[in-house]
Amino acid sequence: MVALLLVDVINPFDFPEADQLLHSAIPTAEQLAELKLRARKAKVPVVYANDNFGRWRSDLSAVVERCLEPGCKSHPVVQRLRPDEDVYFVLKPKHSGFFATTLDTLLRYLGTKTLIIGGFATDMCVLFTANDAYMRDLRVIVPADGVASNEANGASSRV
Repeated sequence: MVALLLVDVINPFDFPEADQLLHSAIPTAEQLAELKLRARKAKVPVVYANDNFGRWRSDLSAVVERCLEPGCKSHPVVQRLRPDEDVYFVLKPKHSGFFATTLDTLLRYLGTKTLIIGGFATDMCVLFTANDAYMRDLRVIVPADGVASNEANGASSRV
């Protein structure tokens, strides 16, 4: 079974490097929205793993609402990648979607053997999540046009 994991795509972009990340996140969001649509048509489960931004009482709707507030930088990204009602959602406290979350249990429940990972930022949260997925013997696919970073070197702004 295949699952699509979207890492930190619901994000207010309110950190120092946000403008650099937003520059590559907007075109990446277009690609991820298309990938998400194809996944849903193919009955592939879609899972969001999202940072809690230090708000321990958050849930999916609270994070989405915050990102869609007037003046929030993330509005164009979140508008494209807004979660549907029937997707899975994991709130994560650190970089990896697996660290201190139920993601591993959820993926086992779904029978996932192959994990397609897209999201932000390639050199941090996507990297750590992909590494942890690999360490769990999952086949990991990271589409080059499905990730973005604020760093232009190393991981590239669009891998």
